[in-house]
Amino acid sequence: MKCPVCVYYGWALTTVAVIHVSVGEMYTSLLNVKQAISVERKLIDYLRTYIDDELERLQDVKRFYAKVSNLHAELYKGPATAMSNPLVAFTLIKRLHSEWMNVVYSNEALENTQAFRSSYEEEEADLPKLEDLQGAAKGLMRLQDVYALQVASLVRGRFQRVTDGEPSDIYLPVVSVPLSGDDCFLVGKVAYEQEDYYHSVQWLEESVRLFRGRGGKWSPENEGTLEDALDHLAFSHFKTGNVSYALSLSQELLHYDPLNVRVLKNIEKYEKMLVSSPPKSLRGGGLKRPSSTYLRTRNAYERLCQSHGSQPAHSDNPRLFCDNFTNDDPRLLLLPVRREVLSLHPYVVLYHDFITDTEAQEIKALAQLGLRRSVVATGEKQATAEYRISKSAWLKGSEQSTVGRLDQKISTLTGLNVTHPYGEYLQVVNYGIGGHYEPHFDHATSPSSPVFQLKTGNRVATFMIYLSSVEAGGTTAFIYANFSVPVIEKAALFWWNLHRNGQGDVDTLHAGCPVLIGDKWVANKWIHEYGQEFQHRCSLNPEE
Repeated sequence: MKCPVCVYYGWALTTVAVIHVSVGEMYTSLLNVKQAISVERKLIDYLRTYIDDELERLQDVKRFYAKVSNLHAELYKGPATAMSNPLVAFTLIKRLHSEWMNVVYSNEALENTQAFRSSYEEEEADLPKLEDLQGAAKGLMRLQDVYALQVASLVRGRFQRVTDGEPSDIYLPVVSVPLSGDDCFLVGKVAYEQEDYYHSVQWLEESVRLFRGRGGKWSPENEGTLEDALDHLAFSHFKTGNVSYALSLSQELLHYDPLNVRVLKNIEKYEKMLVSSPPKSLRGGGLKRPSSTYLRTRNAYERLCQSHGSQPAHSDNPRLFCDNFTNDDPRLLLLPVRREVLSLHPYVVLYHDFITDTEAQEIKALAQLGLRRSVVATGEKQATAEYRISKSAWLKGSEQSTVGRLDQKISTLTGLNVTHPYGEYLQVVNYGIGGHYEPHFDHATSPSSPVFQLKTGNRVATFMIYLSSVEAGGTTAFIYANFSVPVIEKAALFWWNLHRNGQGDVDTLHAGCPVLIGDKWVANKWIHEYGQEFQHRCSLNPEE
């Protein structure tokens, strides 16, 4: 009989029960985003019912209109003797006294609306929150930055960047969805509210263009209007130093809202500024992306992400090789694993077809109920962070379970002791919209790190399994080693985090590039120092 698999979270120290989607964290896991589709299907059914009820109500109103109109067109224009008929007179009085009142003051429309709202409110707990909308917008801006995408192309549903002065597709999606003026407004507004005018200008420019193309016509589902977009864009340009264009946009806005006192004051302010100093135009390519104060390796990181997998060529380094690996273990003699040595410093190996489709699906299914927002170490504590957008769960299994069998396979390939606490429980990760993990070390760099809570030393090695494929993005980039590895479904990456003297290997600084298109799942097995005394001997040589 199969033993159950337990789901863990944190640093695999606490058991948890069934977990529902946390407030405002839907965007951090594509699994949760996909689950939202079923919620919208329900809303579509509710809307269909509302429309049917309203059509039936309007049909009754049209029938009453036709009845009264026909009376005036035929009966009341006939001989005067018609009104001498007491039945005709009675129906006229009755209609004017009660029928018109019943139609005018009918509660049926309100009842239909209330029923629709009540159905909507039943699903409200499973709907995205404001934090999800903001997180999704930030995800789009992250993809824009890391992959140097043109906002104008994103708005058309394309993923393009400028190469040699010409736009070129870096990925052609099977499904292309253009964005509306309101879509662009909301992305720009998120940037605007963070005082990120580099992004707000670009997205609000597209919003204004699209709203203008519709003649400023407003749709009931929209949050923004042409006036809103002009208002935010004008101030964004002012903050970037483009006062002349801020003035032009404010004057256009005044055309729609001529009594807006705030806009009138802004126009007066901009005019005075332009008189006192020459106009400065930063429209278009003059915008400068703000420098990063926390990500010093940003340029190298983004270059490696844009390469979509730039592994060292074996012809460039003859010491790199591929082989059928057995690790001198009898269990692998008949079915060796295809090994590809990607790097020697740091030592990074890719094992092809490490996991089967069935195993990958089972691991993902086991993890689903326990997925929680991924955290990072901040001193002795853990916290969510913008530089890691994903959800993760921790799985513990017996020897007979899928998790247990994976542990055995990892131990066979690496020769290391991966049983708890010498190896952490299996961490399963699902990335969200533009999901990523910026450059970081897997090993602890501070003695107060939660990594040491297991009391088995630092993380000596990482074994990362790709449980899914992606269409674009999501590569694993080794920053200082200057190469990246694309997502290869069912393969696994292995590398040493520490030198044999126990010091961290700075060349293992790595990142999970943002997922451009696809649903990325990985499983991490972190192996600790203790328990490896005879499998991975120590050395005082800092180069080993």
